[in-house]
Amino acid sequence: MPYQDEEYGCPAEMGLHMISGKWKPRILYELFQETLRFGELHRRIPEVSRHVLTVQLRELEESGIVKRTVYQEVPPKVEYSVTEFGRKFEALLEQMVILGQLYIDSQEVPNE
Repeated sequence: MPYQDEEYGCPAEMGLHMISGKWKPRILYELFQETLRFGELHRRIPEVSRHVLTVQLRELEESGIVKRTVYQEVPPKVEYSVTEFGRKFEALLEQMVILGQLYIDSQEVPNE
């Protein structure tokens, strides 16, 4: 029996929805390297506005992929890290990097 629910046609759609967005794969790529504060993350992805970065981080947090840790100090310190569940996306994103590079390389070869 095919998978069907009210919103997604199959589990793959749900998985893609969780990491879809122009900046989510890049955010995850950076957070797979290390835990980062908001400013550090923004410096690594300067093309994204602060507002959009905030929205994308909130969505990743709501999906359980990213954890936001607030330290009670002045000035406030907030760090973002990948959750154990979020680490399950690492192999998927690695494969996407490989496929993207293969596509880029194939575009550089002149047509015969």
